[in-house]
Amino acid sequence: MKKSLKAAIFLILIIFGFQQMKAQTMNAKEVVSISFNLFLGNSSFSKMEITIVRPTWKRSMEMQTWSLGDKYYIAYIISPARDKGQVFLKYNNEMWNFVPTINRTVKIPPSMMMQSWMGSDFTNNDLMKQNSVVTDYSHEFVPEENFENSDCYVVSLKPLPNAAVVWGSIKMWIAKGNMNTLKIEYYDTHQKLIKTEIASNLQMMGGRLLASHMEMISNTKNGNKTIINVKDIQFNIGYINKDFFSIQNIKNIRPKN
Repeated sequence: MKKSLKAAIFLILIIFGFQQMKAQTMNAKEVVSISFNLFLGNSSFSKMEITIVRPTWKRSMEMQTWSLGDKYYIAYIISPARDKGQVFLKYNNEMWNFVPTINRTVKIPPSMMMQSWMGSDFTNNDLMKQNSVVTDYSHEFVPEENFENSDCYVVSLKPLPNAAVVWGSIKMWIAKGNMNTLKIEYYDTHQKLIKTEIASNLQMMGGRLLASHMEMISNTKNGNKTIINVKDIQFNIGYINKDFFSIQNIKNIRPKN
C-alpha cells in the first residue's frame, strides 16, 4: 500500500476516533442543546403544513416561519383564508399575536404559554421554540435505547427548583448519529404521560439532515394529534436582522414564494 494512502487512512481513523471520543464526553445537557439548535442555526426560514386531527374531523393550515437565534421567531399563517395574515412573534421571552381582522397586536401573557396553539396539540410554548428544555431542567442520561432503528441517547429531564414550567418531567430520545430528537414524552407533576412527540422522515434540508415529519399525539384524548410536515427550510438568512422581529414590523410581514 502506498505511503500516501496509508497516511490518508490513518488520518481518517484519527478523525473518526476524535469524533467518537467527543460524542462520548458530551454531557446530557449538551446533547439536548445540540439537538434543540438543529432547527435554528444563526437564522432560518421555513415552510410547513400543519394538520390538526380529531376523531370526527381534521383541518389543515399552511405557515411560514423566520427565526434569529433562539430569541426571535415569527410564524405567519398563509391558509386557511379565515386565519390568513395572523402573525405570531417571539421577542426574547415575550409572545405577541397580530390579528389582521381587527388590526390589533395582542401580547400573550406567560400564563397562556402552555395553552393550545390554534386549537392544535402544540402549545404556544412549543410554537415559539422556547429553549426551556435546555435552561429550566436538569438533564440525566438513562439507559440508551434503539428507537425506529436508530441508537439513541435517552435523557431524563427534571424541573430545576423554582423553574416556571408545567411539566413534571420530560424524556427525550436523541439519535446518536445525527442528533435529531426522534421522540419526546411529556409527563405532568403526577408523572402521568400527557403527550408524545414523534419525529420521522429524515431528509437533507438546508444542508442538514432533519426530520421533516412531526406528530404531537395526545395520550389523554384518544384520536387527537397534530401533524407538522416541513416543506422547506433554509439557514443563515442574510436579509433578516433583529429589526425584522419588531412588534411594529409584524404587520408588514408577507409570505415568500
